[in-house]
Formats: sequence, C-alpha cells, structure tokens
Amino acid sequence: MLLDEIVAATRSAVSERKRRVPLDLLISEIEKRPPPKDFAAAIAGGGVKIIAEVKKASPSKGVIKADFDPVVIAREYARGGAAAISVLTEEKYFHGSPAYLSDIAEYLDDTRPPLLRKDFITDEYQVYEARACGADAVLLIVAVLTAPELTSLLELARRLGMAALVEAHDEAEVKAAVRSGANIIGINNRDLKTFRVDLATTGRLRRLIPAGRLTVSESGITCSDDIKYLQNLDIDAALVGEALVTAPDIGHKLRELLG
Repeated sequence: MLLDEIVAATRSAVSERKRRVPLDLLISEIEKRPPPKDFAAAIAGGGVKIIAEVKKASPSKGVIKADFDPVVIAREYARGGAAAISVLTEEKYFHGSPAYLSDIAEYLDDTRPPLLRKDFITDEYQVYEARACGADAVLLIVAVLTAPELTSLLELARRLGMAALVEAHDEAEVKAAVRSGANIIGINNRDLKTFRVDLATTGRLRRLIPAGRLTVSESGITCSDDIKYLQNLDIDAALVGEALVTAPDIGHKLRELLG
C-alpha cells in the first residue's frame, strides 16, 4: 500500500535528519522563535476559511508545479486572504522539504497567516522540527498512528504552543480523532486505498464530529460551488492545494474560492 511506503520513506528520512541535526539543536532553535500564531482562531468563524497549500508534487500526478517557488506561492496566499498556509514537507513522494517551511516563516513578515506543517508525522522529533522551522500547527494522520502515539504527539504539540489538525478518512478514524481530544479534525476526501476523491465523504463523516470542535475538509476542493457545499455542512475550513498551485493566477483563484 502506498501509504505504508510513504511512511517507511519518511521514517528513513527522519532518521537521517536526526543524525545531522540532534534534538537539542532543534530545541535551541525553538527558543529563538516568536510564540506560535493561533491556528485554531485563524480558521474559526465567519464562513469556510481557506488553508492554502504549498505543494510541488503528488504521488499520483508527479510534479504539478514546475516553476515552484514556495516563498512566492506563500506570499500570494497571504495577500489573497488565506486564513492559514499548509506547507508540504515530505521529500520523496511530494518533493517537499522542511526548508520550504523555514524559508516561508523567515521571508514572510509578522502579519503572515499561521503555518501548518503537512507531513507524515510519526516521531516526536518531527513536531520539534516543525516548531524549529516556524510552524504554528502540525498535521497528525490517524491512519499512521496508534491511539497512544496520537495522544502523545497531541500533548507535545500543545506543550510547544502549537495546534494539531488530526486527519481522518473514514468513520473509525473520525471516532478515534474525537476520542483523542483533538480540537481540530480534518476529513480527507481521498480514499487511501483507491486514491479516489469524493467530496461527499465530508458530508458523510461531518455528523460524527461533536459541536465545539473545528472541522476541516481536505482534498478535491476545486471551485466556489465546493465551498458552498461545505458551508452548508457547517465546515470551518477547506484545505486546498492543487487547484491553487496550478492556477494561472493564484491570487485570482483564491479570491474566487473565497467568494
């Protein structure tokens, strides 16, 4: 299964980075960072907010943005009204890098939206690394974590002042996310086995998320009609990557999604 391959490759890459950059060095970098921005507050209230994703490639489509400059893209998102910016940092399959995250945090000014590190996080090192690179939130995927691992990573993120977007793909995973105490739950509309995308997945799973939690819809969101559909489901935010990155005019596309 591709997900298992991605996780295995990520674990290998993390082991190498641990050898190059020990944890105590990451912690010293964290101490130099300003406090994290409030990711939850940024996506709460006032209709469906957009979490705009900096994304170069995907396993299914390969490179989707040949002239890729993460800082330029992130600036367009910030100027266009994105509530938050997601930065894909997985290296082998998505052509990402933690350096993209640190560059965006460094070169955008203090008024930038909060930054989410999107990766296949299974190790506490990756959470410390995210904060050291300037992330304000991390993605935690239920499908790649045991319940104790999810709880432990959530607690670490909170200790570092970060938010966590806990991603689920089906009923069992949504229930696991709710049990973990996650405040922000993402519904991924992509089936991990077939990679088919169906926005109705959000409609089916939304009812399982109790009041008081923020809900994010991920994958397959391409137009303003999709946003209206999510609005009717009382979704707080939509994570949009490919539709924005591949648009001829990113700012125009973002404004279109925002209505």
